Amino acid sequence: MDDLGDLTSGQNVALVILSFLQADCGTSEYRKELLSLGKDFNLTRDINLNGPRPDDGDLETDGHVCSGSSVTAARGDVAPSLELQWPRDRAEAADVRQIAEGLREIADQFEHNIVAEATQNLSRNISASPSEQWKDHLRWEVDRVMRRVVGLEHLPQERVIVALTLTLVKGVCERTPRLLRNLFDTVLQRFSPARAR
Repeated sequence: MDDLGDLTSGQNVALVILSFLQADCGTSEYRKELLSLGKDFNLTRDINLNGPRPDDGDLETDGHVCSGSSVTAARGDVAPSLELQWPRDRAEAADVRQIAEGLREIADQFEHNIVAEATQNLSRNISASPSEQWKDHLRWEVDRVMRRVVGLEHLPQERVIVALTLTLVKGVCERTPRLLRNLFDTVLQRFSPARAR
């Protein structure tokens, strides 16, 4: 991943991928899958604090807390909101953010119709295949789109490939959120530093 900067850990690669996938996420089911995935990788936390909390109760007007559950019930109606857990080192966190933003900028340049067709093809192909073949389907679709897209030659090609890959994965997962975890793992395997060496 030479063109992607100094992503020395698989955790940072996962953070870039998740950051890309969560930007402008559509459906609530997709957001729930992203939240679950982020928690499993220790990359996110729910900033709305949904879920069980110890010693939760109602606040009385006199300042006392009683043991009722209306605060929990009211908080349960709030949709999960993701907050990424950036690296503690500020320079490293800035690098990861910059890479994710650069990939989103590249993705914005793809022609909508070409990406929509590729997303539909990828969705159809992975739905009919075992997950071991998803990487091949993803690679084939990215290669096919790369041959059709004009005007991105001036950009680092590895970044274009990563941005296109993540765009297709996001498109498929927004339609079928249950595929997120396996597709995330497929992309992580393809672009992790350990694999690149």
